[in-house]
Amino acid sequence: MALPLADFLPVWGFLAANIVTPGPNVLTTIALSMGSGRMAGLGSACGVGLGISGWCLGMTLGFSALIGILPTAQILLTVAAIGLLGWFALRYFRAAWLGYKSRSARFPTAPERAGFATGFRRALMVNAFNPKALTSWLAILGLFPIATAESSDVALLCIGACALYFTIHLAYALAFSTPAAAKAYLRAGWLLQATAGLLFTGFLLRLIQEIRV
Repeated sequence: MALPLADFLPVWGFLAANIVTPGPNVLTTIALSMGSGRMAGLGSACGVGLGISGWCLGMTLGFSALIGILPTAQILLTVAAIGLLGWFALRYFRAAWLGYKSRSARFPTAPERAGFATGFRRALMVNAFNPKALTSWLAILGLFPIATAESSDVALLCIGACALYFTIHLAYALAFSTPAAAKAYLRAGWLLQATAGLLFTGFLLRLIQEIRV
């Protein structure tokens, strides 16, 4: 492993902030857990974990090849990441404000009597076609020094991302299989959105400081 652990922590922190806030993947897992039970929620957690590992490998290896051909792409990627982080922060702050006023959110519909396989397929499909995943990984690769990463670093990055998504979604499946728990989470969603906005602002300032240095 060529990179220190400190280079991975901002990426995993970014991912954790993304996971704990209500979004398509999270709402799918909660809806499946509420409508069909914990096995469907477990299937969703596995589907999200596998889907994220695909995004991680595809984006990381793709941009690694691009930087090998065009070294200045790392600078362009960092600039793009700054813009995306600013956009994410504004969206989270706006969502926090709207959520604070409404104190509610809607669940996507879940198929009746869905089992593990249905939950897995549904989560995998939502994750594959989630535009938030694409923009998130563009921002992540601005935080991660992909130009100096080795194959073992990429593997660790993807394993950590997969473990984070699976673990947190598994917690959702176990905790939010009751309507009361899920509604309480959604009522507090605005606070999670505001916290994510603050964290993303911190990541943004860190990248700006690195460019200045």
